[in-house]
Amino acid sequence: MEQSFAGRRALVTGAGKGIGRDTAKALFASGAQVVAVSRTQEDLTSLAQESPGIETLCVDLGDWEATERALSNIGPVDLLVNNAGVALLQPFLEVTKEACERSFDVNYRSVVQVSQIVSRGLIARGAPGAIVNVSSQASQCAIKDHAIYCSTKSAMDMLTKVMALELGPHKIRVNTVNPTVVMTAMGRANWSDAQKSEPMLKRIPLGKFAEVEDVVNSILFLLSDRSAMTTGSALLVDGGYLVG
Repeated sequence: MEQSFAGRRALVTGAGKGIGRDTAKALFASGAQVVAVSRTQEDLTSLAQESPGIETLCVDLGDWEATERALSNIGPVDLLVNNAGVALLQPFLEVTKEACERSFDVNYRSVVQVSQIVSRGLIARGAPGAIVNVSSQASQCAIKDHAIYCSTKSAMDMLTKVMALELGPHKIRVNTVNPTVVMTAMGRANWSDAQKSEPMLKRIPLGKFAEVEDVVNSILFLLSDRSAMTTGSALLVDGGYLVG
């Protein structure tokens, strides 16, 4: 049975590429009004050409003031996907201040800010809502050269639980999806080296990395009424990586 999001308005961040782009397209195809947010206008332009009717908004979510201005009049939003993220991989002893700041600004702080804006709107309208934060298996396990990335995703997971606790009485559900390596352009770039990827693949019982569609399907489930009693949860999309 196909999921329908008719009559609902969805905001998807990091919608220019990969998981966010395909999530925006899937929501739109399922009847939702979609606002796609990205910091790259070229990506938004091509997305709007592929799916005419999707609204686009160009802003760097790592900039608090610019985000506040861009979203201050966003209008009613029922569904939110916090997907925007960066993966600045460095060995721990070489981690820079710039990488720390950029990673936490985009991967964590923007989730706080955008979710506040959307949640306040939902509460003011007395409307139920659903938020999905795109996390990672890296929130729950240490991965070489991922000190800052792992930390931002761990912070996102705990933020999600507190959001679920505080927003639940307002009928707003908040969950994460936690994928393994996903074969987006970023995923291919970071995991194209067989010497790096083979040890990871050997730990995945299903023996493969995730495709974008695997993650999108999980996001849509958590946004839908089919998960009406699920909040504060992390849905692993990791092929079994964390079972051991």
